[in-house]
Amino acid sequence: MKTPKSNIRNFSIVAHIDHGKSTLADRLIQACGAVSDREMKDQLLDNMDIERERGITIKAQTVRLNYKAKNGQTYQLNIIDTPGHVDFSYEVSRSLSACEGALLVVDASQGVEAQTLANVYKAIDANLQIEVVLNKIDLPAADPERVKQQIEDVIGIDASNSLLISAKTGLGITDVLEAIVERLPAPEDKDDKPLKALLVDSWYDTFLGVVMLIRVKEGVIKKGQSIKMMSNNAVYKAEQIGIFTPKMEQVDELSSGEVGYIISGIKQLSDCKVGDTITDEKNPTDAPLEGFKPSVPVVFSSMFPVDASDYPALKEAIAKLSLNDASFTHEIENSTALGFGFRCGFLGLLHMEIIQERISREFNLDIINTAPSVAYKIYLTNGEEMTLMNPADMPDPSKIKYMEEPLVRATIMTPDEYLGAILKLCTDRRGIQENLTYVGTRAMVVYKLPLNEIVFDFYDRLKSISSGYASFDYELCEYQEAELAKVSILINEEPVEALSFIAHKTEVEKRGRAICTKLKDLIPRHMFKIPIQAAIGAKVIARETISAYRKDVLAKCYGGDISRKRKLLDKQKKGKKKMRMFGSVEIPQEAFIQALKIGDE
Repeated sequence: MKTPKSNIRNFSIVAHIDHGKSTLADRLIQACGAVSDREMKDQLLDNMDIERERGITIKAQTVRLNYKAKNGQTYQLNIIDTPGHVDFSYEVSRSLSACEGALLVVDASQGVEAQTLANVYKAIDANLQIEVVLNKIDLPAADPERVKQQIEDVIGIDASNSLLISAKTGLGITDVLEAIVERLPAPEDKDDKPLKALLVDSWYDTFLGVVMLIRVKEGVIKKGQSIKMMSNNAVYKAEQIGIFTPKMEQVDELSSGEVGYIISGIKQLSDCKVGDTITDEKNPTDAPLEGFKPSVPVVFSSMFPVDASDYPALKEAIAKLSLNDASFTHEIENSTALGFGFRCGFLGLLHMEIIQERISREFNLDIINTAPSVAYKIYLTNGEEMTLMNPADMPDPSKIKYMEEPLVRATIMTPDEYLGAILKLCTDRRGIQENLTYVGTRAMVVYKLPLNEIVFDFYDRLKSISSGYASFDYELCEYQEAELAKVSILINEEPVEALSFIAHKTEVEKRGRAICTKLKDLIPRHMFKIPIQAAIGAKVIARETISAYRKDVLAKCYGGDISRKRKLLDKQKKGKKKMRMFGSVEIPQEAFIQALKIGDE
């Protein structure tokens, strides 16, 4: 039996990290009886092991529920659970485009956080109807009235009829379901128009090929229909159409306002661009949907296999991951020290960490990651302009007219007792304060910060100086001219490209010295002396020396002439010199990883 359009509700759940999105989704699924108690588990929509372990959502997931409301009618609810972390905000904007409404979940003890703001503004930009849900009201520290006031002051939306719930215990879940049915709008009935569907997400399944998650905006898509991708005019047959309940369940058709998936035997994800419009081949729609802005990677790092023979396996792993993750970019790179590898682009450090972990878990590969860097703009003296993503590609300093670095606008929310330490941290990182406002006892400060000062360990430092209470969100805003220099790390007078980095001139000496000191402890001693140097061009700015092991060649000399001892020592010295010329320094993989984790220690 088909659900009338007036009884369909498409909505997203948006919130800051750890405010209870996935738990609320679990309770809604349970309340609608979509899975049996035996199959129910926490974070039901989080499919990856990493998501469960870290307690975060990385990929937006969707589920269709049937809910029998108090008015006796049955409603079809399509939930899209979204990530909360700043690195995955691209997933959030895509999910919101498939909905008419959104539930804004706010922790009743923590209140509004930076990501709450970022995500709710995305929902407002997408013209969604927003309903406020205050979660965790069973906590002793919960203060719903204060948080309601805060939502009205900071975000500017009416919070007077907010829903008070506890997703953990299931308190107030029926009220949420009733509010979804009564307050959120239904999609318009556009079944009679030509097919127009938005491709919200796509991922690769080893058995089925590419699975495309779609939201049908207009028209109807039927099993066996010929469909056309509007970006590249590729034509496919919709071999299987279905919905998630959360299990995959096949249906014969999806009509306007519904969310589901299509499988059409596509082998490569590059053939189905996320944000594309899908239409009927024989009766196409006139204009495509807006789609999404392509995601722009902000952090770049190279990945090399520890064992050079693993390169083909790494190539395959990266290709498969980029199928599942539209915001992960890569290109082939070659390094003298580490062989063949890939230069990869990420949306942030957490995104980078997740990709690394997935490569080692899902594909059993050991990899070396170079220090993360950001994209700089270089203006050369001959009038050319280039974008530098890898410090190894930096041109000769004499050819550079000036360089620009990317700036971000960071919003930090914190209880006011930590404000002084946070302002100092931002100033130390060359930040410029733009705004400082108070909401009750919480301060909201806006800073312009250079991105390369954030990518290393800014988030960790922020969390530690604020005892975990500060929250942080950022967006790229502009490029600005800066005095930057490339620091090369030389081990035994050989440059190690994987450790080279670009930093501001005020920072280079400190960072260079820190890496040299760290490497001195990490590289094992050899039979010869090993100098470790940090250099800008030909000028050495920091140096450490690893002393050599020394064999006691004088052990057999007891008494006798000094010249005899001298002769043996000179012979040993010559041997060591020769060794140093021809000997190669073994740098263990741990040394690379530890040296790259250098921060403000």
